[in-house]
Amino acid sequence: MQKMIKPAVFITALIPFFVLVFRVIQNDLGPDPAQELAKETGEWSLRFLLLTLTLTPLRQLTGKPDFVRIRRMVGLFALFYATVHFLAWMSFLLAFRWVAIGEELVQRPFITVGFAAFVILVALGITSPRFMVRKLGKNWKKLHRLIYVAAVLGVIHLLWILRTDVGEAVVYGSIVAILLGYRVVKHRSKVSA
Repeated sequence: MQKMIKPAVFITALIPFFVLVFRVIQNDLGPDPAQELAKETGEWSLRFLLLTLTLTPLRQLTGKPDFVRIRRMVGLFALFYATVHFLAWMSFLLAFRWVAIGEELVQRPFITVGFAAFVILVALGITSPRFMVRKLGKNWKKLHRLIYVAAVLGVIHLLWILRTDVGEAVVYGSIVAILLGYRVVKHRSKVSA
């Protein structure tokens, strides 16, 4: 049964991508397909990022190690959807006009913040293999704590994009706050013990 968990998670994590591909083929992305594609992939990246952050507390609260066994894969899916999001933005919205991309990254704060979150996810993805864990030693944990920074930046990115209808960003932000709060409480209880 345990051998089936990772393949099941892998297939399930790809479902949103295949749904989007199907919607592209069916021309079912609304009046602004490029914007919809960028929005959907960005939100799926944030969802997988939050799910990644949830897995360690779930393991600690339930005592079931299966949650941690899939954490790396779920985190890499957050990077996968962030990469598709970034590529959709660069290709469909800016047509790979490199000067325009550079200007957007510098002049538009919500893009700067989103790009910073993406860079963090790339760094975490590159250092996720086991040999990198061994190579970085204690620094690996320090680096991978940046996942919380990426999550906060992702929520800010979404909040600034939505501007008026911010309900979704507030929900994601609340989840990040709860997970950060849990981590702080857990850390303090270790220090005081």
